[in-house]
Amino acid sequence: MTQADRHFIETCKEIIENGISSEGTHVRTRWEDGTEANYVSIVGVSNKYDVGKEFPMITIRNNTNTFKKAVDEVLWIWQKKSNQIKDLNSHIWDQWADEEGSIGKAYGYQMGKKYTFKTKEGMQEMDQVDYVLYLLKKDPSSRRIVTNLFNHEELKDMGLEPCLYSTQWLVKQGKLHLILNQRSQDMLAANGWNVMQYAALQYMFAQITDLEVGTLTHNIGDCHIYDRHIPLVKKLLEAESMEVHPQLVIKNPTKNFYDFKPEDLEVQGYDYNKTIKLGKIPVAE
Repeated sequence: MTQADRHFIETCKEIIENGISSEGTHVRTRWEDGTEANYVSIVGVSNKYDVGKEFPMITIRNNTNTFKKAVDEVLWIWQKKSNQIKDLNSHIWDQWADEEGSIGKAYGYQMGKKYTFKTKEGMQEMDQVDYVLYLLKKDPSSRRIVTNLFNHEELKDMGLEPCLYSTQWLVKQGKLHLILNQRSQDMLAANGWNVMQYAALQYMFAQITDLEVGTLTHNIGDCHIYDRHIPLVKKLLEAESMEVHPQLVIKNPTKNFYDFKPEDLEVQGYDYNKTIKLGKIPVAE
């Protein structure tokens, strides 16, 4: 059983057994047929992964193809700093885009927004991504290596308020650790996806800053399973996990973050339970 399997299984069991239902609270989310997308949830989940020891991938469902798509999305946000769905190779943001194909001032837009930062060389203008990379290289002992996407002034201009809203990067004894904060998590549709993509980003940042990969701590505010997902999640919980220890290999030796492409990253030693077939997963909007 991988670390990702263990955290996913334990969290889902806790939600199903002790979660609070949203029924009667007039939720915003809807299914494609227009009915309320209710859910059961728990509050305040924190899962820690030793990413340097094992790349976090769930084996009770197939993540072979979703891995590259997840990496593509995180690069769309952090590297391309785009809010245009034409720059993304999947269609996961289509429902949030306007007629011009923009998701508004969300995600990549916020990462590309420039600020004036106080540095050891004086005041410098850069965006949040370049500031993180600057600090990791120039001031790795800093406890202020933080990004934030929840810009209250511009929430009204976003297609969707950010779910993954902040990160903190910490260097301890030559290892790069990441804390990922998320206000809301759809366990079936997004948990494995988000953990994979930010662990991959952690690997890329470690390579370009000559650090080893440490832990990824994933903090979730509202952790939920939608009503129509519960039978699918229960099916996964009955599946047998694979005894594997996936490892991420980056085939591009670059020291420039902006040179990475999804195809440069490869997971080795991964396998999944091939008896489980979930079919098309309904997505709440």
